[in-house]
Amino acid sequence: MNSNTNFQKIMDETLMVIENENEQGKDVPKLLLHSCCAPCSSYVLEYLTKYFEITILFYNPNISEETEYTKRVNELKRLINEIPVKHSVTFMEGEYSPQEYFRAIKGLEHLGERSERCYACYKLRMDYTARIAKKNGFDYFTTTLSISPHKNADWINEIGQQLSDEYEISYLYADFKKKNGYKRSIELSKEYHLYRQDFCGCVYSKAEEEKRKRERLEQ
Repeated sequence: MNSNTNFQKIMDETLMVIENENEQGKDVPKLLLHSCCAPCSSYVLEYLTKYFEITILFYNPNISEETEYTKRVNELKRLINEIPVKHSVTFMEGEYSPQEYFRAIKGLEHLGERSERCYACYKLRMDYTARIAKKNGFDYFTTTLSISPHKNADWINEIGQQLSDEYEISYLYADFKKKNGYKRSIELSKEYHLYRQDFCGCVYSKAEEEKRKRERLEQ
């Protein structure tokens, strides 16, 4: 994987195959979609429910504050109930265990955003998703994380490929920010009045966002 890989093209090719199979009467494939929040899920659901029966998995032990965690869960459930879809969408909640996050990033705490600390966080959440997908007989797994302009799509898809090989389950390559995906997620967030957080979820991203706010005020 490198920065020149067109993940959108890879996904388009996969979706074309699935669409052709559906037209031939094959069962609709089942996708386990890891979600970080409702806003990021909005466009992804609008896009992918034409091709898959989707189960959204909310597994985000990086969220350090329980009130923030609960708010995101509730917003995601509300979105699922309100957004129109072609195929079924169901909700699954993973274990909320912040200690798992701190264990995963041990020794990387001092690093900033978009660093190895974030890579370890992606891998923690995606590994959990792949294991659940394999255990429950899903056809594919993927994550909404690549829709954010702050997330490294190369890393996300590299991890997805590694986990696909390890657990022998298909990974849906994606860079959901493409095709104006991020822009569309903002539009859908306004349409459904979704809560849009201003930090990733961990204590470090929150501290860095608060620092940026202070600096803007001082300018």
